[in-house]
Amino acid sequence: MRPSFPVLTFPSVLVSLSLIVAAAQASNEPPPRDFIPASASAPAPFQHFCHVSTSYLALTGAVIRRKFQRALQGQLDFVDMVQLIALCGIVQGIRLWRKRSLIPKEHPGINDAGHAERNTGGSTKASWRISVGSSKLEHSEAESTDPGLLKKYSSFESYTTSSATYPTIRTFYRPHPQADKLPSKPTPLPLLVFIHGLGGSLAQFNPLLTSLVNVAPCLGIDLPGCGRSAFSPTSWDAYTPKALAELLSVVIRQHCDKDEGQGAILIGHSMGCSLSALVASTALSSQVQQNAEILAVVGICPQVTPPSEKQIALFEKLLLVPTPIFDIWRTWDRRGGPESASVARFVGKDADIEVKKLQVRFNEQSQTAVWRRMASGLLPSRPASKTPEKGMPGIDVWASLKLPMFLIAGEGDSVVKTDQIVKIGKALGKVDRPRSGQSTKVPSQSPKKGTISNGNAELLSQYENRQSKASVTELTVIGNEAEPKSSVPSYSRRRQVLKTSILPLPASHALLYDPATYRTLAGLIHTFLYEHVDTRLSLGWQLQHLSTEGKWDVKNLAKWQAVRPVSEPIAGIFRAMKTLREIDDTHSPDIFVRNWRGKIKAVVDISYENPVYDPKGLDEGGIEYHKLPTVSKIPPTSEEAKDFIKLVDRVRAQPSERPSGLENDQTLIGVHCHYGFNRTGFFICCYLIEKEHFGVQQAIDEFAKHRPPGIRHDHFLDQLFVRYCIGLKRAPTL
Repeated sequence: MRPSFPVLTFPSVLVSLSLIVAAAQASNEPPPRDFIPASASAPAPFQHFCHVSTSYLALTGAVIRRKFQRALQGQLDFVDMVQLIALCGIVQGIRLWRKRSLIPKEHPGINDAGHAERNTGGSTKASWRISVGSSKLEHSEAESTDPGLLKKYSSFESYTTSSATYPTIRTFYRPHPQADKLPSKPTPLPLLVFIHGLGGSLAQFNPLLTSLVNVAPCLGIDLPGCGRSAFSPTSWDAYTPKALAELLSVVIRQHCDKDEGQGAILIGHSMGCSLSALVASTALSSQVQQNAEILAVVGICPQVTPPSEKQIALFEKLLLVPTPIFDIWRTWDRRGGPESASVARFVGKDADIEVKKLQVRFNEQSQTAVWRRMASGLLPSRPASKTPEKGMPGIDVWASLKLPMFLIAGEGDSVVKTDQIVKIGKALGKVDRPRSGQSTKVPSQSPKKGTISNGNAELLSQYENRQSKASVTELTVIGNEAEPKSSVPSYSRRRQVLKTSILPLPASHALLYDPATYRTLAGLIHTFLYEHVDTRLSLGWQLQHLSTEGKWDVKNLAKWQAVRPVSEPIAGIFRAMKTLREIDDTHSPDIFVRNWRGKIKAVVDISYENPVYDPKGLDEGGIEYHKLPTVSKIPPTSEEAKDFIKLVDRVRAQPSERPSGLENDQTLIGVHCHYGFNRTGFFICCYLIEKEHFGVQQAIDEFAKHRPPGIRHDHFLDQLFVRYCIGLKRAPTL
């Protein structure tokens, strides 16, 4: 006997239709003038309505779930469809009413002018209007939560391709702030292009953009219907991978300096990796005239294996489900908020609560109608052809990419498995072979478990019991480095290389915006860009190039004088310093010895240049002087860090010589570069992590606490996270 449910009767259908009409009318009218914010006491009728609506949603959950399962099995009859339509209407009506009632009077876009304009029959901007569908509400939320960096450098543009016109695409473009002062021959700095995935938005790249925006000019869009871009056009053909890749090609072409030969580097996430492969592939480029040259591809969580026939059949059934019913299923899937299955699927069950809340926001902003169109486009065409209009790019497309490529995956990713980058790597290894004499053999043994790049073996041995398996970063040279075609100095790296990296747990599908992983990811990408694409993409190289005046020019003296000479004790081992000056009233060698003898036993000078003071003044005063030269603006290498650690261990092992009459329980080691922040902080953090068993963030915080504001350069911080990422190991470059 068919299970019955009291409210699912024929009268309920009429009630549902009336609720839909009421919601539509309410959506075009202003909130009441005497609206009370949610933080205050709500009117009794509203409280009663919310209570009833919540109870109704709870009662209908089981029925919705059962109906949805029957829909997937193709067992719905006419009565089932009528009942589901009734549920859709009631749930959508309640949802719209509750959201409308929680909008304060001063909510952006719903102002008195807007009320008057609507009441008089006028119109306001579509992005500020709340209509029956939830897309406008999601668009408004995407606008209100948009990161400041994206807001400042975004515009809304119209782009036309061979398949459609996309009238309102949010376009983020930020030129390099010092582009006119950096070398632009033979070509300008490459353009970094960020491409989000299915159901995502450009806002997910905000943490990466914060680190990379000062490295090169940056470009990104919200794909149509995603983030802040309008859901227009609505044709399903406008959302296939080929159509979206053509849209991206048009956007890139309009923002690249074609006359100067500027190239682009594609950085994609999930489905964005597939679109990057299509844009970069020879097949697509030959179809569009005057495409910008693609210099490299960075794929974060790439997917290359097509769905199986069983999966295709299931997805095709899912796509037959009407959007309102699909919305109900998505609402059910999000029950539990941050602890829901929809969140755990992307960030993992053990993710930080703030990351989970962020994922809730991204899930709610994803529009069902857009998701269905893009998901449909990823399914292969029937019958399959060599150049299908639909379907995600296969292994043949990836194999055609003869350029530097960096593929990154997360060990805890349940959406895209790590074996995908292995499959791409195998395909690329067969594309091109080096000329005689050049080897592409990967080392038969990777570094031992518990090692860090270039041999810092002591740190990770203590973590071996915590790891399930080690993650690996490997680099394989596939092609030869091209000879420069011009006598103008070239900064480009023309070799075809494949670099792969698997970040250890808890790295998930959300690794590009999870605070536990995004700094490591930013550091890995930055290193890849300047080592294998273009030397000028090193932020350290840029800072060195821009330092055109002497370090101790009068213009810098005021800055030096404003810095505190010596920090508070750091972890009971170090004091960070600014460099001494031979002729100075407060921080010369003579004054330093007078103030710090017996409190500081040694000074380690890590500046590259000869000191602007006579070190003999320190030695003669009983304070050892040690020189360990390092280049400014660039994070110290692993070998330099190892030398620093050995030096500090040696100094600490020596007995302290205290002058008679001075009593103190310990003597510390002073470390200085020029100002005592970046290189000094980097070395001290390395020591605390490797020798004192600090966590990376703990060491950074300890330094910042006693030498505020701490390490100032983001690329130094990123490199610390990369170097001490537990489980990340490196294979030697071939």
